[in-house]
Amino acid sequence: MNARTASPIFSLPDLGEGLPDAELLEWHVQVGDTVRTDQLLLTVETAKAVVEVPSPQDGVILSLFAQPGDLVKTGAPLVEFEMKKTRKASTQQPGKGSLTAFDTPSKSDTGTVVGQLRQAEHLGEQDDFFIGVSPSTAAWQAAHQTPPSQSHTAPPPAAVATIPCPPGALPLKGVRRQMSVAMSLSQATVAPVTLMETVDIHAWPEGSDTTIRLVQAIVAGCQVSPQLNAWAGGDPLSVILKETVDVGIAVDTEHGLFVPVLRDVAHRSPEDLRAGLNRMRQDIKTRRIPPAELIGATLTLSNYGTLAGRFGTPVVVPPQVAIIGAGVIREEVVAWKGKPAVHRVLPLSVTFDHRVATGGEAARFMKAMIEHLQQSQPQT
Repeated sequence: MNARTASPIFSLPDLGEGLPDAELLEWHVQVGDTVRTDQLLLTVETAKAVVEVPSPQDGVILSLFAQPGDLVKTGAPLVEFEMKKTRKASTQQPGKGSLTAFDTPSKSDTGTVVGQLRQAEHLGEQDDFFIGVSPSTAAWQAAHQTPPSQSHTAPPPAAVATIPCPPGALPLKGVRRQMSVAMSLSQATVAPVTLMETVDIHAWPEGSDTTIRLVQAIVAGCQVSPQLNAWAGGDPLSVILKETVDVGIAVDTEHGLFVPVLRDVAHRSPEDLRAGLNRMRQDIKTRRIPPAELIGATLTLSNYGTLAGRFGTPVVVPPQVAIIGAGVIREEVVAWKGKPAVHRVLPLSVTFDHRVATGGEAARFMKAMIEHLQQSQPQT
């Protein structure tokens, strides 16, 4: 046995950032198997990653309390170990152990176990960015240095009537379910307003990195309107202005929306920003991105223009105050020095929470972004 006290029941541990549950993807053991400490027991999918969960101890598998496809809550029992030296024969099957699935046992192991992340295939190579998932409540609590009972978190979404699902409908799970929760929270708490404008980018040299140019323009906007680089929540509503600009760039995948965070973008070179974004995209592709890199954005960029769409009304996800949307770059006829000319233009949208920021602050933010994007080369 390892140093920790052996327990007959092993429950789903907290896999990071207070995630409430996980979907069981695959068992790697069967009833009757003898396992060793750190041997792979099962694979689960949380709202953020695919995680391989190891055994916390040596023992013989007596019962399994869930089946692939089940949504298991953190702290719910997964495995019962035979603790006696002489084991009785068992023919229990997954989900049919001596305890009913998801019952709370008298003894349980709820220690944190963070396993290895497993590869997922079939993700695109381009920057496909969409509206993302909120920073965690824990991040907001940490910013205020308050315990959960006193935290200034946004209130839960108001109760709404549910529509019965038709036969054969499948419940949302993992990343997609987390997106649903975040969007519902936004609808219930945010007062969104969207400003839209077209930016003339004909001065850009060939091969300019659109995403990085947008990130740098966001920094310019935050410098003139820091109220949009903030977190807000609680009752009464409170606001904390963030000292660094940490941009969440939501990545669209077949599994759902992931939002890696580029940290302190105001003090990083374009090359460093691109390298950091490429690394995080690769980590998402292989499902190896640490949960810590998916939380704490101070505002978000939704570059849906890599696929389609001009203007949009991106969703502000609490506790953030603003989200920037960028549409498809196209050639249009514009007035240039009193004459018509064909220039490349970029549609730009800024959605902000009007509970926290004024229209003037949002307009100044957008103006600073536009002026920055109109330059042939960004000023550093």
